[in-house]
Amino acid sequence: MRYSRYFLPTLKEIPSEAEVPSHQLMFRAGMIRKLASGIYSYLPYGLRAIRKVEQIIREEMNRAGAIEVLLPFVQPAELWQESRRWEEYGKELLRFRDRHERDCCIGPTHEEVITDLARREIRSYRQMPINLYQIQTKFRDEIRPRFGVMRAREFIMKDAYSFDVDEKGADESYQKMFDAYCRIFTRCGLRFKPVEAETGQIGGSFSHEFMVLAETGEETIASCPRCTYAANVEKAEFRRRNETPLSPFEGVGRAIEKVLTPEKKTVEQVTEFLGVSSRDLLKTLVFETEKGPIAALVRGDHEIDEKKLKRFLEAETVQLASESTVERITGAPKGFAGPVGLKVPIVA
Repeated sequence: MRYSRYFLPTLKEIPSEAEVPSHQLMFRAGMIRKLASGIYSYLPYGLRAIRKVEQIIREEMNRAGAIEVLLPFVQPAELWQESRRWEEYGKELLRFRDRHERDCCIGPTHEEVITDLARREIRSYRQMPINLYQIQTKFRDEIRPRFGVMRAREFIMKDAYSFDVDEKGADESYQKMFDAYCRIFTRCGLRFKPVEAETGQIGGSFSHEFMVLAETGEETIASCPRCTYAANVEKAEFRRRNETPLSPFEGVGRAIEKVLTPEKKTVEQVTEFLGVSSRDLLKTLVFETEKGPIAALVRGDHEIDEKKLKRFLEAETVQLASESTVERITGAPKGFAGPVGLKVPIVA
């Protein structure tokens, strides 16, 4: 088709809402246009790019032995209630009722639907292993969509689901998908790194995320230059080396002395007031879980990752306690809590 007849509305100026280079270029090149917050129309040029990526994905999925399906965009609440994710998924799950007052949702993912299909249709272990995948539109009601299509509310995703006889078979299927993803990213010409990650609401014993290395984005990874270890910061484990030992406390052997710290609520304020390093202090943070409140102790110059704490506690929910809860449990206002005399479980 001649350019004069092609639909390619380019822009000279960068839209003010476009934060990152990829978002800016997609606007200017006439690939996308914004319809609403986190919702975009793909114009002919953008759709051509999507179709090329989809073709690479299909070729590699088929090469790995996966079979393509197409699952419903709208899902009944019963499946999500059965998996207990109807309430647990949070506000990102867009819920609605049809004309018959039946609860439904727009799928942010398809674990429930594919599992229901498998339990109905897979009748013998001889039918396994089987790996089903789809390329489908998803919707997650993100509180703050960002970076154009990188963090949109409506997006296109390839998701694959394997069903295996045993854990060994599941590991083999996982490795096939891992290798297929490496080939896909390589064929797309992207610099990427597979990293260990939290399994999140999907669950499971381990997970990997494929990170495209870029200056923009919301994820940070930790990797070792001497080995292949890499993980996102929510999952990363490390051991400090070559760190200066903590200075000996001059008060060892002396009686405990109470020191008033009026209006000194932060670690920075207390260290300045006492003339010590933040490494020498201990922070007490109170969290609420479905099992009850707990207190977590951490060195003054460290922070607590709630997702790591959640995994350690094997809890469904973990969140910082309210000021009233902190005061009720510790007997002190928020900012002055300590571990002495606490009657709740302590994690240190």
